[in-house]
Amino acid sequence: MNVGVHHLTSNPTEAWRELSRFQRVIKVHVKAPKSDVLANKVRFVCMSDTHSLTPHIKFDIPPGDVFVHAGDFTRCGREEEVQEFNNWIGELPHKHKIVIAGNHELSFDRTFTHPLGHSPGGDRCTHTGLSVLDQIPTLGLPKESLEEAIQARHAKDALTNCTYLQDQGVMLYGLKIYGTPWQPEFCKWAFNVPRGEACLRKWEQIPGDTDVLVTHTPPVGYGDLCCSGVRAGCVELLATVQQRVRPRYHVFGHVHEGYGITTDGKIIYINASTCDLNYLPTNPPIVFDVALPAGVTKDHFP
Repeated sequence: MNVGVHHLTSNPTEAWRELSRFQRVIKVHVKAPKSDVLANKVRFVCMSDTHSLTPHIKFDIPPGDVFVHAGDFTRCGREEEVQEFNNWIGELPHKHKIVIAGNHELSFDRTFTHPLGHSPGGDRCTHTGLSVLDQIPTLGLPKESLEEAIQARHAKDALTNCTYLQDQGVMLYGLKIYGTPWQPEFCKWAFNVPRGEACLRKWEQIPGDTDVLVTHTPPVGYGDLCCSGVRAGCVELLATVQQRVRPRYHVFGHVHEGYGITTDGKIIYINASTCDLNYLPTNPPIVFDVALPAGVTKDHFP
């Protein structure tokens, strides 16, 4: 099914007022499973938005088969931050670890690291990374740290203890997982694209048979409500998810205050933001189990 651009795409708060008349948003309250991982199920353990604060996490991270991190694992993407995250995730017991980037991973976005590249929307760029840096708010970070991040062109190579997905998919245990870092323009940081057509072009790359979708941005209406009352999610992402892709689970972060689980009755939406509104890593991982497809056993995926 083809998805078009909503006429209120540039105003997701207004768009949701219109769309919500035809939507079900059910809050789901679940506790982390206390039982061991079953042989006929795949256990996912989800986090997001840890912002280089993993040394300050005070909760235990439950064991499972697949660990998912939905972006913003650094403050700004400095290579040292990426290495620290890689060391941390390498100590986790999960057999498979899936990671995507978020808007804080400046060093992962060619818009910042390559002086003459292509813009997120696909148009030719003529700026340098430093000139882009002059246009973005520092969000309280020293400008020297941001400069160091955009000069770390090979920071991504430090992610050796996980599978990094950027507009890519992977199959684990017979389940198709797809990860993408893009989000509607937000403070002009990494992986930003204009709302509407540019966002939709990114979502059109998501395969229609995806079981678990991992994005950094939430869709509009589900885990995207900011403390200001503004909706930050993407209108076209919601349409893509509900009308074309229809994954079983949609995992994301980005909006810290949107942490939690919701459903429209068919798809389960998980905002796994670890940091709260005050950038304190207080929200525990969100865990869910998925039944193995018929004929698939865990022995097939050592």
